[in-house]
Amino acid sequence: MSELPTLPVTFRPSSTRVVLLTAAVAIFVVITAVAMLLKQLSPGERVSFVFTALLLDAVLLLLARPKVVVDEDGVTVVNLTNKRRLEWAEILQVTLRAGDPWVFLNLSDGTSLPALGIQPGLARQRAIADARALRALVEARSAAGPERRQD
Repeated sequence: MSELPTLPVTFRPSSTRVVLLTAAVAIFVVITAVAMLLKQLSPGERVSFVFTALLLDAVLLLLARPKVVVDEDGVTVVNLTNKRRLEWAEILQVTLRAGDPWVFLNLSDGTSLPALGIQPGLARQRAIADARALRALVEARSAAGPERRQD
């Protein structure tokens, strides 16, 4: 088995995040510039243009939010609108099958939690490496009893 990452570690789709944040800035700048350059617009219409740009940016920022944070005590999965803290013992398996849009965590309560912070969209090899690292961490931590985790 390869060496485990040093904790704490954060997994996130960096390429996707850069694209989304760059698009958010560009959209805001372009729409605001258009609103200011169109002389026939009233002040209220200009405000509505800027407000629309802010709404679009809010959506892009929401899409850039996902991450998986791993520390000594467990895993925090931050998806679009929710955040869930998991203890090591709650995670039974980490899966990223061919065609999956992101990693899934199979949990001890019989459910599966999508972890959007590891997704093979723009950086497939990076996502596969991150999924393997998370899987190795889960396997190492679930095999370790409380006394071993104190190391």
